[in-house]
This record gives sequence, C-alpha cells and structure tokens, in this order.
Amino acid sequence: MIKDNKNIILRFLSLIALVLILGCEKSFIESTEDTRTKLIESHLEDAKDTSRSIENRKKSTDIAYSLYSNLDNNKYKREKAQDLSSIYHNLKDYEASKRMDEKMLELSKLIKDSLGLAKSYANLGIYYRDKQLDSAYSNFNRADKIYKSFDKSEQFDKKQYTYDHGKVLIDLAKLSRKVKDYAESEDLTVKAIERFEISENLRYVPLSYNNLGLIARYMERYDDAVFYHQKAIENAKIIGKDTLYSVIGNNNIGTVYEVKGDYQKAEEYYLKALSFDKFFESRRERYARLLHNLAYARFLANRDDESVLELFNKSSRISDSLNDQIGSSTSNLHYAEYYQHKGNDSLAKLYALKVKEAAPVVNNNVELLKAYQLLTEVSDSEEGLAYAQKHIVLNDSLIKEERSHTNKFARIKFESQKKTEEIAQISKENQYLIFAILGLSVLFLLGYVIFRQQQSNKELLFEQKQQQSNQEIYRLLLSQQLKLEEGRKMEQHRMSEELHDGVLGRLFGVRLSLDGINQRANDGFTDARNKYIEELKSIEREIRLISHDLGTETLSPDIAYVDVVESLVSDLCTVHKMEFEFANDENIDWEVVDDQKKVNLFRIIQESLQNIFKHAKAKSVKINFDYVDDKINLTILDDGIGFKSSKVKRGIGLKNITSRVTQMNGVVDFISNQDAGTKVSVGIPI
Repeated sequence: MIKDNKNIILRFLSLIALVLILGCEKSFIESTEDTRTKLIESHLEDAKDTSRSIENRKKSTDIAYSLYSNLDNNKYKREKAQDLSSIYHNLKDYEASKRMDEKMLELSKLIKDSLGLAKSYANLGIYYRDKQLDSAYSNFNRADKIYKSFDKSEQFDKKQYTYDHGKVLIDLAKLSRKVKDYAESEDLTVKAIERFEISENLRYVPLSYNNLGLIARYMERYDDAVFYHQKAIENAKIIGKDTLYSVIGNNNIGTVYEVKGDYQKAEEYYLKALSFDKFFESRRERYARLLHNLAYARFLANRDDESVLELFNKSSRISDSLNDQIGSSTSNLHYAEYYQHKGNDSLAKLYALKVKEAAPVVNNNVELLKAYQLLTEVSDSEEGLAYAQKHIVLNDSLIKEERSHTNKFARIKFESQKKTEEIAQISKENQYLIFAILGLSVLFLLGYVIFRQQQSNKELLFEQKQQQSNQEIYRLLLSQQLKLEEGRKMEQHRMSEELHDGVLGRLFGVRLSLDGINQRANDGFTDARNKYIEELKSIEREIRLISHDLGTETLSPDIAYVDVVESLVSDLCTVHKMEFEFANDENIDWEVVDDQKKVNLFRIIQESLQNIFKHAKAKSVKINFDYVDDKINLTILDDGIGFKSSKVKRGIGLKNITSRVTQMNGVVDFISNQDAGTKVSVGIPI
C-alpha cells in the first residue's frame, strides 16, 4: 500500500515536471517567434527606406527573406511574402519578385486564404503584362474571378478588396485595348471605376478615365474622347495629381484633335500641356515628347512653317541627350516626313532607315510600318518594291498577332469559367451558388432552344406560304399577259380578214369594172384609166401585205415573262424617278425554265430594287439577263453609295436573296464599296 502511494506521488511529481518543461518550451518558442517577427519588420522597413542606397536596401530585403522562410505557414507569412514581392519589384529585381508571388500563391492555397490567392494572381499578371500578354491576361482573369466570388459570398467587407479588384480590372482593360478589343476594354474600365468608388480609394480613377478617352479616340468617338480626358483632369484634383494629369490630359486631347484634322485646336492643347514649366524641370523626357507633338501638329497644319524644323531640332536634342530611344525614333520618323515634303528624298530615306533600326528595339511596330511606307516612296523602284513587300508582311503579321491574342484571351476566359475548384475549396458557399447559376443557365438555354425551334417552325411555315403565294402571283401575272396577247392576236386576225375579205374585195371589183370600161370604150381616156388601174393594183398589194403581216405570229415564246419583268422594272423605276436599262439575252428559252425559278428571279429583282430605292441613293440601275454555259446569269448594277461588304450586317432582304439562290442551286455575289455602287450577280443552272 505504501509502495503504491509512493508510485502515485512519483507519477504526480513527474507530471508536474513535464508541465513545467512544456510551459517553458512554449514560452521560449513564443519569445523566439516574436523576436523573429520584430527582426523581419525592422529589415522590411529598412528595405523600404528610399533614402538608403540600393545595395543596402537589397541586403535588408535578403535578410528579411531568410527570416521569412522560417515562419509558420499562416496569414502573417503570406502578408510578408506580399511585402517582399513589392520591395523586390520596386528594386527592379523582377525575377525575385515573381518567385515571391509564386510562393505566396502556394502558401495561399495551403492555408486556404482566398484573398491572398487573388493578390498572388494579380501580382503575377503584373510581372507578365509587358512580357507575355496571354499569361498576364490569364492571371488577371483568375484574380478577377476570385474577387467576383467575394461579392456573392459576402465573406469580406467590400472595402477590403474592391480597390485591388479595380486595379485588376483596369489591367485587364489595358490588355484588351492592346489587342484592339475596345468594347471589352471599355466595359472593364467602367467596372473598375465602380470598384474604386466603392473602396473610396480614387487613386486610379484618373487613369481609368484616361483609358476611356484613348478607347473613344480609337473608336473615332472624338467628342467622348475629349470628355473622358477632361474627366481624368477633374478627378486628378481629388487625389492631388492635377498637374500630372493636366499635362497628360491636355496632351491626349491635343492628339484627339490632331487625328480629327483640327490642327489649330491640337496646337492649343499641346501648348496648355507645355505651360507647366516647374513640372518639366525634372521630367525632360516628357517635355521633349510634348514639344515634338507640338512641332508635328504645326507641320501638319502648314508644312512650310519655318518654326517646325526648329522645334523638331530642339525636342530631338533633348531626347538624344537623355538617350530616350522612343522619343528619338518618333523624331526620326517625323524628320523623314518633313524632308520628304521638302523634296529631299536622300535625307528622308536616311531618317526612315534610322526608324527602321530603332523601332524594333523600342517595340514600336506602328512606326516601323510608317518607316517602310516612307522607304517605299523615297527609294528607287526595285528597292521601294522590297520595302513595300516588307510593309505587307509586317502588317499581316501584326493582324495575325492581334487575332491570336484576342483568341487566346477568349479561350482563357472560357476555360477559366470551368476552373472553379480552387474557389470551391476556399468557399463552399460559392459552389452552391455556381450550381444554382448553372442550373438556371441550363433552364434558360433549354427554354431559349425550345423558343427558337418554335420560331424556326413558324418562319419555315411562313416561307412555304410565301413561296406558294409568289407562285400564284406569277401564274396570275403570266395568265393576264397571255390573255392580253391572245386578245391582241384575235384583233389582228379580225383586222386581217376585214382588210382581205372586205376592203380588198371591193377594190378588186372596182378595178375589174374599170378594166371592162377600158375594153369597151374608145373615148381618149384609156391611158388615164390604165394609170388609175395600176394605182389600184399597187394599193391591193399593200393591203394584202398588211393583212398577211397582221395574220402572222410576231411574238417569241418568251415574250410574256420578259414583258412581266420589264414591266416591273419600268413601273418601279418610274415611281421612284430613276433611270433604268433592261436587257434580255435572246438565247434564253424561258419556256423550258422552271416556273419556280422564274418566280425566284422575279422576286430577286423586286427585292434588289427595293434595297436600291431605300438605301443606295442611286440615280440609275442596269438589269441584264445573260445565257452562258447552260446558266442564266442575272446582273443588277446601281451607281449608289454602296457599303462595306466585309462589315455590313446582312438584313432580311439580302438573306432572302441568298436563300432563293440556294434553293435554285445557284450562286450569288454582293460586290460593293462605299461611294462605288453595288453589283448583285446571280447565276443559276437551267
């Protein structure tokens, strides 16, 4: 019993000792963690201190990183990874910054930190945006998806993330603008402004309005462009950057007017931008480019203005002294244009060649295209042809690249909708919401498919009834024409019989009587009567010919259909006061042509004329039927304003024409350009 009590006491004492040891160890660990945290914060502060040398700041950053590596995997460690990434980026060590972003991404997935996940993707997007557009777009798009999910889940206060979300949206907008998807860029920019306003942090609002101004200019909405740039200047006053955005905004407004061709207005705004003398004391590069814009606007306004060359020289000297390759390249391009205008092709070629060498270095393909165009114009024929070919190749490659990026962006956007697993693991609430949205989408899609099927059936039934009506109308028209022809022939036949049996018989009787008198009488008037007898014979011959002609079939078998068509054209053109020409190939045997094809050709002419009357503003139209290689070719040509064939949204009229031609196993071609008229060519087998 005593022995058992001793064992109990020993166990109790051992337990107390163990508790004391663990408590001391925990206290030591906590103390060590606290010390490490304080050291990290101290070194991060030193790294952010811009008054210190770059070398010392890098050393502090590296020490902070070594301490960071030993931290526990938690939200604090993720936040320090974000701080280190930002510092490395400011020190221009972009690869180190990217590595920290990747570590932050892995850690955010591990600890299920959705906010850290979004920030990681956003930072990676920043790294790639000037290197690889599709990778940048992919990362920004992922960040956007996560931020959007926060709106639905309501797991964060909106002010915690809307500012960062707005930055992601404006980056996506700028990428879309680069690949000329202006509608998408505009939509994203508007959403970014909404995010910034919710966050009550308006730092990027002027930048957003500036982007809207650029988009409007590219879309040739010049009034909108000026409005947005002015909004950028107004909003910059709120954040204390009114001078910067006054310079940027006035320069951009000047560019808008320059594109419009209002060079006087352009010069006015360039001068406004250049009026901030103190601002340019430390920004000589920006000053040189603005000065060059002013010079070029004056050159475009008056190519013989003597001040232009002086301004070009001044801005070029500043750019060269600062080793501003972008500014120098633009200067050389405008020098080339200037000397080309002056007729000095050798100097123009020299400066254009400089642009050709510099433009690829500064990645300015627009200036490179212009350089090739100038070299084409100022070089001899053989060399100029070579540069023209280079211009074509580069232009084609740029178009392909833009399309490629647009397609990649669309594919990334599409694929990102499927990749919801990461977000689903972070927030199960989002998963249920996504399922609900998908279910509603399926129901909506199913309803839409059923609705469209019903509409298609109605349209098909209507089209069938319309075809039947067209055939009946044609048969009635043809029947009416045939009856008119039959009546005319009967009347001709009656007149022929009247002339032959009536008038001709009576004349014949009179002549016989005169012959009898001549044979019996000998009164000195025989010669006179013979003369009148001969005259009567001549009249009989003429009447007989007229009677024969009236009794003969003079109309070809196809006259009924051609008359119907020509009557249609004549009536419509007369009503609309339009000149017309109609020609029918005599080799076409309309009797063997199927009635349905005749109806379709008739309706095609009718539809085409209606389109011309409504839209073409034409003065005359030519309609021809030709017969070539067992095919009937219909050509309808007007001299109206035309349209851009590549961009026209085909209306129901053109679709109807195409449908009718397809039914006849034929081909149709619409050839038109603005201010060059329109030609509709239809070919159908007989």
